[in-house]
Amino acid sequence: MISLSWRRRESAVSLWPLLVLPLLLLFSMIGHAESVNKADVKAESTVPEVVKTDHKMTIQGQKISYQAISGETILKDDKGEPLASIFSITYQRDDVKDSRQRPVTFVFNGGPGSASLWLHMGLFGPKRVVVPDAKDDGAAPYHIESNDYSMLDESDLVFIDPVGTGFSRALGDKKGADFWGVKEDAQSIAEFMRRWLIEHKRWNSPKYLAGESYGTTRAAALVNELQGGWTDISINGIMLISSILDFSHARYQPGNNQPYIGFLPTMAATAFYHNKVSDADKALGLETFIDEARQFAIKDYALALLQGSRLTPEVYQTVRKSLARFTGLTEHYLDRVNLRVSASRYTKELLRDQDLTIGRLDSRYTGKDYDSGGDSTDDDPSGYGVDGAYTAAMHQYLYDDLGVTLSRPFNVLSVDVNRSWNWNISGKQMHYVNVAPYLGQAQRENKDLRIFVGNGYFDFATPFFATENTFADNGIDMSRVSMHYYKAGHMMYVEPTSLGQLVQDIRAFYHPK
Repeated sequence: MISLSWRRRESAVSLWPLLVLPLLLLFSMIGHAESVNKADVKAESTVPEVVKTDHKMTIQGQKISYQAISGETILKDDKGEPLASIFSITYQRDDVKDSRQRPVTFVFNGGPGSASLWLHMGLFGPKRVVVPDAKDDGAAPYHIESNDYSMLDESDLVFIDPVGTGFSRALGDKKGADFWGVKEDAQSIAEFMRRWLIEHKRWNSPKYLAGESYGTTRAAALVNELQGGWTDISINGIMLISSILDFSHARYQPGNNQPYIGFLPTMAATAFYHNKVSDADKALGLETFIDEARQFAIKDYALALLQGSRLTPEVYQTVRKSLARFTGLTEHYLDRVNLRVSASRYTKELLRDQDLTIGRLDSRYTGKDYDSGGDSTDDDPSGYGVDGAYTAAMHQYLYDDLGVTLSRPFNVLSVDVNRSWNWNISGKQMHYVNVAPYLGQAQRENKDLRIFVGNGYFDFATPFFATENTFADNGIDMSRVSMHYYKAGHMMYVEPTSLGQLVQDIRAFYHPK
């Protein structure tokens, strides 16, 4: 037994080199393959996919022929190393004789972390997805049609998906988080625009920015990057759709009363829509009722919040009664929340007696939660009321109409981007980001810069009165700001009447008097 055991060990030892050599060769081959594959991936990632297709359509009775350019732009550092791939879709009219007179509009959405499909398939682009007004969009198939409201007759269009959204991504040694921040994001989009203007020979064309929601924050930060140095890309106009520039108006935290003031007129509009106001107030009409809510919010209510525990019982009761009038909530409930109603609580509380919640993006939408007695909604009815249609429409359009062949996931709205966002814009950590002063400075340094602002009365994401309060300050020249309002929510283009009015207002913005 001892001898046999020894012989087995001797045999195993003698065979070891024979076993190890093939394994070493195998691992060497695998390692070589991995290095080759990594090199191939790196080389492949720097070769942009670009697809060009020709199209025709009719807009407002006018026949338009145009080229669509769908693909990637590779951003590189000073050494030529790849940093990121930005996916964009460009639409250019074919019959333009003098590009110096032809505007180009750079379009993006918000999030942060959203691709540009919402403004693309809802407002500006050549195709539009139709969703039912203030109702759930259900399941496919969805109705996609030629967009008679498109701005392609007025301007060439460039839809941009920032890094981490759509097909856009970081390359080389870069990570997505390197681009996920107010300043970092603006710098990468500014570089994309510079590259686009050179490639398409449009440096001397009128230039516009159009952003929605956080896209308005991006637009302000972007104009600061574009006009903030000697290599100046001056902007003719900025379109802010559902604007948020000063985030102190949206952050509910102890000691910050700005949101309670800024959101109140939106609550009044919502209570009016859902018949939670008196017959006398209903007879006033929506705009008049909202205006009275504005006056109460900026005067008596703001003063009451500032006084806090110093309020006398008589003044407290008077304010509470007016607050109940405009919000549609009971005085008993307003006592429980110390006269301070957050937007999230309001969307749950207003229709609690009907076991319904209301939407955040659009408070005309209603939904049902698992628990009607909770303090917050399960989800946003106005979000799941449109997202299925827009996502399906964008994918079908990319692959069927534009001929895109990229197979990696198209990120509609990335939670990773949103949660990883760097809000530091000044080298010092700021609790509330405010990019509105950038617009004031940009106007002072560019006499032709004009600003369009579109507001939805039923928008609980970016309330219109908070926007008004922002623009009343921050050094902005209001003589060059056109403020517009729509009986709709955050995405006012999903509502047919508001869409028509919005398009008319934007068309007028392209033609300054």
